[in-house]
Amino acid sequence: MTERVRCGWVGADPLMVQYHDEEWGVPVREEQKLFEFLILEGAQAGLSWQTILRKRENYRRALDNIDPEKISVYGEEDVARLLADSGIVRHRQKISAAIGNARACLQVRQEEGSFADFVWAFVDNAPVNCQRAAGEGAPATSREAEALSKELRRRGFRFVGPTICYAFMQAAGLVNDHETACFRYPEIIELGRI
Repeated sequence: MTERVRCGWVGADPLMVQYHDEEWGVPVREEQKLFEFLILEGAQAGLSWQTILRKRENYRRALDNIDPEKISVYGEEDVARLLADSGIVRHRQKISAAIGNARACLQVRQEEGSFADFVWAFVDNAPVNCQRAAGEGAPATSREAEALSKELRRRGFRFVGPTICYAFMQAAGLVNDHETACFRYPEIIELGRI
């Protein structure tokens, strides 16, 4: 049996392999899932994705399944509760940003009709299929990520710089950044056509 070729960043950690093989780059159009990726990418700033992936279930538990409607009403008691929760990244600004971003997400939904449609508009509603050879690193950002970041910040979102937005776009499938030799590259292209 031939071993599958994967993107070089995956490594051997079973959690990272599963994330790569089943989730990373799959086009997401569900609002709550998109919001979850945005919150987790913001929490990851300065840390490894592996760290956040290991804490994802804790985030879901601590943040009411990362539901923007529930998070949007959090107050100081909730901030204190989250700062005491060792299962997540206990960083006051990131926690405050998650709450503020939930409120901003609901505002986008009210103004634009859909957070998902709003986000996908930055890639003309279709995944961008990059063509990276094995070992060719992905850029830290893109024109689309910079535009998304600028608009999110204008609307009051925080921890949404261009690099975070690009990582969000990769994770949520707005960008297919699998290496072309990776077995997922053509599969993600097909998923983007659905």
